[in-house]
Amino acid sequence: MKPVRVLLAEDHCLVRAGIRSLLQQMPEVEVVGEADNGRDALRLIESLHPAVVLMDVAMPQMNGLEATRRIAADFPDVRVLILSMHANPEYVIQALRAGAKGYLIKGSSVEELQVAVRALIRGEMFLSPAISAPVITDYLNYIGGDDYPIDRLTRRQREVLQLIGEGKTTKEIAALLDLGVKTVETHRAKLMESLDIHDVAGLIRYAIRSGLLVLDE
Repeated sequence: MKPVRVLLAEDHCLVRAGIRSLLQQMPEVEVVGEADNGRDALRLIESLHPAVVLMDVAMPQMNGLEATRRIAADFPDVRVLILSMHANPEYVIQALRAGAKGYLIKGSSVEELQVAVRALIRGEMFLSPAISAPVITDYLNYIGGDDYPIDRLTRRQREVLQLIGEGKTTKEIAALLDLGVKTVETHRAKLMESLDIHDVAGLIRYAIRSGLLVLDE
């Protein structure tokens, strides 16, 4: 039986190496690639065709939640296990809404990591036991409810919002996204209008609350 292809997305090199070492102890798993941001993770998924992605939340350029949204839309057969220091139900709910199939707290044991990966390989969902009960209740309450305001933003607007939150200037955002400065300004104006937020400080606070910008883990 061929091992399951796994991609690891984590921006801290030592953490990434440690997780890779643990995954390599699982005979049914083959780590086929590594990325240090969500944008590179998407490119590697397209070329390497992993079945499972272990996805950090707090990454530069494109965070794990936004990358997960795009994986769910563009690569629906790929299953994402979110890795995070945060047990806050809001983060977990955002991850599930984005399309993640699992959420593992980084302080979990080696055995729990293996259980989580094997659950996703079997097509099951996994939530760290410490967060499961309250999150399931809250998530069920959200199903069928109104969309979050973040859901009304386009992909590009969410990208611009994260980069604004990271302190990038309009010119820097334009260079990173290969867009014109005027185009970035238009995206910024439209997302401010959609969110009814009209200053950078307010945008940063909203990006943090919505999970687009996660304080460094």
